[in-house]
Amino acid sequence: MAKVVVYVLLTVAFIFLILLAPRKQKQTESIEGLISRRIGRRLELPVFDPLVTRIERLSHEKEAGTNNTVEAAKDDKDDTFAEYFVQERRLNTTMRIKFLFPLLDASPRDGFVSLKELQTWMMQQTEDNMGYRTANELELQDKDKDGVITFEEYLPQFSKQDIERNEKGHGEAGWWMEKFNNSDFDHNGSLDIEEFNNFLHPEDSRNGDIQRWVLKERMTGMDTNGDGKLDYKEFVENAYEMYKEFAKFEKEEDESVPMPQLLFAELDRDKDRFLVADELRPILHYLQPGEMSYAKYYSTFLCHEADEDKDGKLSLEEMLHHEDVFYKAVHHEGLDDEDYFDHDEL
Repeated sequence: MAKVVVYVLLTVAFIFLILLAPRKQKQTESIEGLISRRIGRRLELPVFDPLVTRIERLSHEKEAGTNNTVEAAKDDKDDTFAEYFVQERRLNTTMRIKFLFPLLDASPRDGFVSLKELQTWMMQQTEDNMGYRTANELELQDKDKDGVITFEEYLPQFSKQDIERNEKGHGEAGWWMEKFNNSDFDHNGSLDIEEFNNFLHPEDSRNGDIQRWVLKERMTGMDTNGDGKLDYKEFVENAYEMYKEFAKFEKEEDESVPMPQLLFAELDRDKDRFLVADELRPILHYLQPGEMSYAKYYSTFLCHEADEDKDGKLSLEEMLHHEDVFYKAVHHEGLDDEDYFDHDEL
């Protein structure tokens, strides 16, 4: 039975998986599994509540020995955190949803959270988390503490000879250097925090050079004849099916996904009947979804799970009835920093 489920997950469209998966946990896993298989790596599960993110950060910072940050947070714990916790360090998710609901219901303030509002919220949380991780990585790797990262600082394993050989195979010095140079927007030989964020999260970059680099990498597996571009057959067999899975999930129920002929013609700007990497940029987030795209897709999953009357928006009552969907990590795994939370104080 398990093998049958796996085969279904591999072949059925993304929205179909969300609608028909038999249990909520499997529905969540279908999103994670599909995207992980498609991009070849696992992305972090988007976090709904910024308080959960903050607690996780404090726990990690404490483990890393940055006690000053943790102690500062402990000082305001009674005012900021305590009211949201009940016995055994369990987060009071009912209170948190009531607190967060007006923040989500932002445009317009109509007493409901629309899919667009939920997507905006989840993507903001994800962008903030990416920036936080980038800042931590920059601080860790910036050996001379000048606020920027050089190639040698981030990838010290490559010698000068490795760099001069400029081998372009995946993971070779030349491959990394090309990615680094495309991220270096001002071409000064080092990456500031914004450029470093593009380097670490290229799928989510708005930098045109990085987007073309990502698509060039992605096209390696789609360009079966190796001529550096996609003909219509290669596009349909290697790109369109992936596009359709994610696009269908993203569309409203009454919207249809463009047929491959129409999409190919729309992307083929010079009308030469081939697609080069730059022409694929409009569908990059379908072919190589990053954390921001994942947050957007995951928002659709959350909305579908909690929308009891299927009107396309969430009331406060619907969100409260489905707290476990929004707090999956908390309900299944708990918050595990024993030292940070004191049962007696809470």
